Amino acid sequence: MEVPDNYGGLEEIFSNYENSYFVVLPVPLEKTVSYKGGTSLGPKAIINASQNMELFDEEFFVSPCTLGIHTKNEINCNQSMEKVMHEIEEESFKILNDKKFLCVLGGEHSVSQAPVKAAKRKYKDISVLQFDAHLDLRDAYLGDKYSHASVMSRIEEEAPIVQVGIRSFSEEEHDKIKNGNYNIFFAKDIHDNKSWFNRAIEKLSDNVYVTFDIDAFDPSIIPGTGTPEPGGLSWYLACEFLKEVFFNRNVIGVDIVEVAPQESSAVSEFVASKLLYKMMTYQFIKMT
Repeated sequence: MEVPDNYGGLEEIFSNYENSYFVVLPVPLEKTVSYKGGTSLGPKAIINASQNMELFDEEFFVSPCTLGIHTKNEINCNQSMEKVMHEIEEESFKILNDKKFLCVLGGEHSVSQAPVKAAKRKYKDISVLQFDAHLDLRDAYLGDKYSHASVMSRIEEEAPIVQVGIRSFSEEEHDKIKNGNYNIFFAKDIHDNKSWFNRAIEKLSDNVYVTFDIDAFDPSIIPGTGTPEPGGLSWYLACEFLKEVFFNRNVIGVDIVEVAPQESSAVSEFVASKLLYKMMTYQFIKMT
């Protein structure tokens, strides 16, 4: 029997839009990458990996897929950046307005500014939790304000941000955070302890959107990404923190971006797929 080509390989009863609580929106965007390419292949690779993943969670002994996971058609990224962003925003807003849980799969990190704009239309007090190796706070990169290296500058125009796992930034960005009021949890300070959990969560508003650049993880976990920075987060620490966020705030949507699959390995996309399912699990537990 052929496995359905959707996230989780789910049959119709658990994957139709009307009955599904979780909605996966694939966005294979690759327009402003500045080092290694391949992010356009990320969403499809993550969805393929999910079809080979156990859907019974080993931590809570539940199957979040029973709430339904619908996979939308890919956003057409072969058009201008303005049109791509508009389409992502409108699709995201429809999903949120239908009282479903938004799960965006990138693609480069630029995609995240559009679902945040959509979330701001529905939740006025939204804040954004960013997992990332990089600050992404340039005003523009190579003259492009839509660049993945500038995405958090665009997002902070819409909502307050909390940044976790940071370990790489430019002099321009250093000057910006030195003279501004930023909530940054650097990887070197948080990699081996949980003492920062409450401080980070306190900086978040009641409603939260999570953007997870996969390079927040250490390259030993995620080798398949554009700019793999050493000294990244571990799997269990990231999951423990995410669990606390989900249980203490109203997470309304998430994205996972910057997966660049490698020909010789499926590790990166499989971990990304498992990460999304973990976040679905935490939302499932909170709801039930």
